[in-house]
Amino acid sequence: MKAIGYKRPSEILTSGSLQEYVHEVPVATGRDLLVEIKAISVNPVDTKLRANLHGGVREKILGYDAVGIITAVGDEVNLFNVGDRVFYAGDMTRQGSNAEFQLVDERLVGLAPATISDAQAAALPLTAVTAWELLFDRLQLNADSQQSLLVIGAAGGVGSILVQLAKQLTKVTVIATASREKSADWVRKLGADHVINHHESLPKQLAELGFTSVDNIVSLTNTEDHFDEIVESITPQGKLALIDDPSSIKIGALKRKSVSLHWEFMFTRSLYQTDDMQKQHEILSQIAKLIDKGTLVTTLGEHLGKITVENLLKAHAMLESKSAVGKLVLEGF
Repeated sequence: MKAIGYKRPSEILTSGSLQEYVHEVPVATGRDLLVEIKAISVNPVDTKLRANLHGGVREKILGYDAVGIITAVGDEVNLFNVGDRVFYAGDMTRQGSNAEFQLVDERLVGLAPATISDAQAAALPLTAVTAWELLFDRLQLNADSQQSLLVIGAAGGVGSILVQLAKQLTKVTVIATASREKSADWVRKLGADHVINHHESLPKQLAELGFTSVDNIVSLTNTEDHFDEIVESITPQGKLALIDDPSSIKIGALKRKSVSLHWEFMFTRSLYQTDDMQKQHEILSQIAKLIDKGTLVTTLGEHLGKITVENLLKAHAMLESKSAVGKLVLEGF
């Protein structure tokens, strides 16, 4: 089978940062599914690992979003059957979805939404699981929550689905940040109640909207740059959740307001084989139902063509330049 990956990390993206390899098709055992990949999307985690993680003896195959058809199942599988069309975000400790076939644990997989295309479905898994865990596991919002929620970096992949989930499944007021007209229009379309610019003063813009503070803040990018304004803007006893990797933040600044800090990393359950690992199967099943009911829409931003080295390099470059709106998707080999 064809697979695209690397042996040595490359912090600077070049034409040789990714290469095509030929691997044998893996064999499904235990609770694994063997999936023939139809479409993938590319995420910031792909670029971070490519820049820092050594491939080891064999090539490292990236890719954490996929839609495909199950072609074989392990002897302990009980959630799926051969022929099922599925979607998932996978496990960062294993070989990824930038390949014609991939093994994935069934507890991380959901039946793909029936009403949208492979490319549209591929845009969803990683960001949908991340957004769901942020809102409902970390911030512990629910259908009756009527608080305020500021989403910093709302036009990206996670923000695009998080805004929808917050508006459709809770009663919170969503304030999204976006710095360009295109991205601001995007998040308004997805349901944001207000849009402000994260390149300008957040407290000032919030005050102009009538908010003296906000109850919950989700910081999806550049947390370090915004941290002082986050501390100023958050309500006493509020909650701050983040997914990025700030090199240094003054955590003690949250103490005076008794603000709780919540990290979200959607690979935690698979990394540690937690007892509730199957929760990700349940989340994806809920996402698929919400898509098929028309409650949620795909967050596909741009279709970049076939799954090739050239197109994957283009996707990595777009993500590193922070120019993408929504998700970047590739389809077919």
